[in-house]
Amino acid sequence: MGEGEYGISPPVVQQVAEEVKEVRNLGVEVAIVIGGGNIYRGVAASAQGMDRASADYMGMLATVINGLALQDAMEKKGVFTRVLSAIEMNQIAEPYIRRRAVRHLEKRRVVIFAAGTGNPYFTTDTAAALRANEIKAAVILKATKVEGVFDQDPMIYEKAQKFEKLSYLDVLQRGLKIMDATAISLCMDNNLPVIVFNLKKTGNIKRVVLGQKVGTLIGG
Repeated sequence: MGEGEYGISPPVVQQVAEEVKEVRNLGVEVAIVIGGGNIYRGVAASAQGMDRASADYMGMLATVINGLALQDAMEKKGVFTRVLSAIEMNQIAEPYIRRRAVRHLEKRRVVIFAAGTGNPYFTTDTAAALRANEIKAAVILKATKVEGVFDQDPMIYEKAQKFEKLSYLDVLQRGLKIMDATAISLCMDNNLPVIVFNLKKTGNIKRVVLGQKVGTLIGG
């Protein structure tokens, strides 16, 4: 949503599309799990009295809208893209099938996973951990608006200290709000590393892929 309070910012979508294109051009297979908080937050609606399952399904639909926006931006840059949705909506996206997703990646298409896991009560982080394990990804790159993981919120506390590396247990025991406990546990059980980095800094995705010290490494 960029600097807006909600919705989709075309310049931000264009930036992400360009960075993904550069990484894809390095020969890296890229899959993206996209959230929908810029349009609708199920947890926030649930806190205001809406049924949690209904609110979560609405949040999943928001992720499909974002997925289509990113697909449009990437295809205009000449990057072949497929949106795979955990909730079937055949007119606009393919249904999620693991083998189909892997085949698209082998054909050098960027795959966008939308609609989370298809189930309420699971976050986008859990969807990312699940899909990454299913397609045997090498790493999860967790895009945020800060430089990595800190001991306290760096947007509020100037003296917040950044961690260069954390174990999965560190994250769980310290109660660090990077990813929810289900997602971290899933990564820990399968030894899947997570790198938390600042998406707002242009070129960071490529820097991470090239092995430069960017953000915070969890596990691995």
